[in-house]
Amino acid sequence: MATTTATDLDTKAEAKAAKKKEPKPSFNERWMDKQGWTRRFPLLPALVFTIILTQIPFLATLIISFMNWEANYPNEIAFGTLNNYITVFTDPALRSSVFFTVLLTVTVVIVSLALGLGISLLLNRSFFGRGAVRTMMIAPFLIVPVAAALLWKHAIYNPVYGLFNGVLTWIFGPDAPQPDWITDFPRLAIEVQLIWTWTPFMTLILLAGLQSRPGDILEAAAVDGANAWQVFANITMPHMRRYLELGGLLGSIYVVQTFDTVFVMTGGALGTANLPYTVYETLYSAQNYGLASAQGVVVVIFSIAIATFLLRTVSTLFAEETR
Repeated sequence: MATTTATDLDTKAEAKAAKKKEPKPSFNERWMDKQGWTRRFPLLPALVFTIILTQIPFLATLIISFMNWEANYPNEIAFGTLNNYITVFTDPALRSSVFFTVLLTVTVVIVSLALGLGISLLLNRSFFGRGAVRTMMIAPFLIVPVAAALLWKHAIYNPVYGLFNGVLTWIFGPDAPQPDWITDFPRLAIEVQLIWTWTPFMTLILLAGLQSRPGDILEAAAVDGANAWQVFANITMPHMRRYLELGGLLGSIYVVQTFDTVFVMTGGALGTANLPYTVYETLYSAQNYGLASAQGVVVVIFSIAIATFLLRTVSTLFAEETR
């Protein structure tokens, strides 16, 4: 058996003495702590209401996702363990929707960031009417998504009276090709419309980043004789990295949830069904509540994963800005 040495006894005695020497919290400190709870208590009903409003429906969705529940067979409702999730990851149609969701998100975010960076560099310069141009640049992002999709479907993509085919006729004459853009290029049509919508959002974020560049460093670079490309490559781009990441993450979170454009322009046909539209189709067309709930949970998990990266990026951005 282990024996207690004199050194161990001395160590214990010193620890007890240190505890006795620790000052007890004063009356003011205890009162301030109570005041803190007093200030927080009025917010408790709002917190409880928010939890009930958001978490109980999600908990119900999670439970239903483990059930075999089809509206056409109400007497066969039962728990099906992981069957719905196995179907989500093994069904070819669902894999196709996952692939298109990833393709759509990556394409729209990258192209929007590239265009937004170029436009923000132009808008960061001084010229007559810059305020009006900036206001007009925001307009596509402020249009209701359904209205924007209808505008592109009928006023731009229409093969008979659409803008694109009208321009082709104007340039090449009456023998110009008149493609049906949505039928011939369905995925590209959706991507172009979303790029048009999200480029102003990226422009705003990147323009704010450009205007936050340190002026003293830019002046020092000008004094040292650096040209425009050297300033852009060595000063602007390293500074803009955080804003590019922020725009990419925010855009990914929103684009992955795109439903309006797909529903209005193609109705999910021609290989354009993404995950949100697939959830809608499973729920309202097939009326398979269990499978639709499992698909919704998968979408939520993907969104939470992206949001986690977003929060870390924003925290890093604020931490560096406050140094």
